[in-house]
Amino acid sequence: MAVIDAEFADFVRANERALLRLGWLLMADRHAAEDLVQAALEKTMPKWASIRQDDPMAYVHRVMLNTRTSWWRRHRGRESLTSDVTDHGVADATDAFAERDRLTIALRSLTAGQRKVVVLRHYEDMSEAQVAALLGCSVGTVKSQNARALARLRLALAEPAYDGPTALATGMEGA
Repeated sequence: MAVIDAEFADFVRANERALLRLGWLLMADRHAAEDLVQAALEKTMPKWASIRQDDPMAYVHRVMLNTRTSWWRRHRGRESLTSDVTDHGVADATDAFAERDRLTIALRSLTAGQRKVVVLRHYEDMSEAQVAALLGCSVGTVKSQNARALARLRLALAEPAYDGPTALATGMEGA
């Protein structure tokens, strides 16, 4: 048991910075990242004998992701205290609605297959292999559909948005 503990301690020392970096990317807070890494390592240590020969870093990453998800679910909807009080004023939802409307129109310009690939890849954050398995096609098809869809979306979203009264005024001048 002492050999396994020593190997685990060596693993932790060798990968501490990488684990903390992943923790910070997941949590966006240094202290929460440290807590996440600690919790993941606590869950990993009892399994060390069975995972040390495979890919222990991948195992710890998966534990960190699952722990982060569990914490999010547990604390979702709760208020959190903060020392920073920022006055953001009254939010105007008009711009957000207009941008969402532009994106919806752009998404409708995609074919059904392209739309499925974009939503699964970028909204559901699935890998290309996962999307291919789900849609019953090859990874190459997913890649090409995604590339074409993103090119079409970039083109559609590059067009200037409706600017309200100034756009009307400009349109009226030519009449």
